[in-house]
Order: sequence, then structure tokens, then C-alpha cells
Amino acid sequence: MEPRINGFEYRHVTVADRVRLNVAVGGAGSPIVLLHGFPQTHLMWRHVAADLAADHTVIVPDLRGYGASDKPADPDGTAYAKRTMAADVVALAAALGHERFALAGHDRGALVAIRAGLDHPAAITHLASLDVLPTLDMWDVLHGTTAAVGFHLYLMAQPPGLPEQMISGSADAFFGHFLDVWTRNPEAIPADVRAAYLRASRAAVPSIVADYRASAGIDVTHDQVDRAAGNRLEMPVTVLQQDWGGALGYDAVGLWRAWAADLEHRTVSCGHFMAEEAPAEVVAELRALLAR
Repeated sequence: MEPRINGFEYRHVTVADRVRLNVAVGGAGSPIVLLHGFPQTHLMWRHVAADLAADHTVIVPDLRGYGASDKPADPDGTAYAKRTMAADVVALAAALGHERFALAGHDRGALVAIRAGLDHPAAITHLASLDVLPTLDMWDVLHGTTAAVGFHLYLMAQPPGLPEQMISGSADAFFGHFLDVWTRNPEAIPADVRAAYLRASRAAVPSIVADYRASAGIDVTHDQVDRAAGNRLEMPVTVLQQDWGGALGYDAVGLWRAWAADLEHRTVSCGHFMAEEAPAEVVAELRALLAR
């Protein structure tokens, strides 16, 4: 049996034509939606969600294309645009009775959260981004040999065919690589959860690649339009990042201030998977955000 978040109710919710999201819901109070990253599922929030459920309604989905959520085909390159995935999230919250909600995302989920904040400002009361830069800035700061840390971004940006074939041929090694090298404390991802991540990713190679491919194409276009128009995140925003900005040679706070009018930026001393490696710190920062 797949691991679950203890005390949460699971269901499948229709959010778009022929797209249902697997979602865990727990707690009571003002709503917060938590979006997972790569190569993970909603399980990455298990510690944070259980804590927040003491006084919030906590909604924890698998993104489209991941975990036990539906994985639609992507014939025109829009099925995994962050705009499309953000619309899923707003539809999910509305289906559960919440027209306004706080939103936190990690990694890929943070990109979806950022897009939701830009596209649906009336729905998002507070926004948290964990360990990612907005798409347009991410591509701008990757250069030279330091860009080697993002080799997977370039691989999955290629036209359909080769990336899917290469990753499918050694899926556990590919996805397991990131679980290993991005974690400072391997015990933070126990064996049963790691196995669940690998099973889910192995079954979702085409949709995961489509998600990343969108971030090298249509997502960049959407960000460029917003930047040119001066659109910003107007809700309170908290950004948690590893201390890797100096290594890549850019001003993370400065980049974020261009997008967020009300910004708190924090450096977290752990690996990439901070909701699993430092859940108490993440919970504290989310509670502080929700109090703003």
C-alpha cells in the first residue's frame, strides 16, 4: 500500500476536462494548498501538512502529470504550461469550497504557485516559494560551467522523443540521482517514501518531461509578457532558498523583489528538500507568512 499522510482524507477531484487530481485533505480553518516538487509527490509535505492541520484546512494534491493524478497527453505543448497547472489548483480549491486560499509550492510546485499568484491574484491570499527562482530568472542565471547543476533542465527541454527514451531506459537511476545529490540528510526521505517517489516518477516520464519542456518554452513566454506589463505578485510572499545564490553568482533577493511587492526572503540551512529535512523551520515560516 502506498504511503499516505496520516489523518488526511484522500479523494480524486475533477479540475479540467478529463483531468482529476489526487488530493489529501485534512484539518479545519483557513485553507492552504501545498504543491510538491520534482521528483516527488504530495507526500513531501507529510510533516508540514500534519502540523498545519491543527488550525488550517490543508489541501495537498499531486500535480497533474505526477503521482496518482491524471497525466493527459500534450499534443500542443500547453497541457503542462504552469498557467494550465495553476488553473488546476484554483479549480481544485473551488471544488473543495474555497474561493480564496494561501498557496505554498516547492520546486515545480513553486513555479505553479507563482503562476497562480500572477494569473489569479483574487484567489491567492498568501504565497510561499521553496527553493526555486521564477522561470524567466532561472534561465537567465544559468550560464557557463555552473549551469551543469541544471543538466536535467536542458535534457528535458529537447523535442519529444529522445529525453523520454533516455530517462525511461534508466528511470530509477535518473530520478534517484536527484533524491541523493539534493539531500543533505538522507534519513529525511525514508526507504518507503523514496520507493514511492521512484514508482510514481517511473510511471510518469512523458508528463514530467512535458512539464519541464513547458518551462523552456511557453512558461518563458508567459513570464516575459508579465515582466513587460509590470505585473507582480501583490499578495504577501515568502521565499525560502538554500544558500546557493552566491555559488551561481546572482542576487536572489534582488531578482525576487522585481516580482514581489511584499517579500520576505529567508535562507534555510539544509538541502533542497527542505519540507522533509527542516519541516519545523518551514512550518514556522509558513505560519509567519499567514499572519502577515
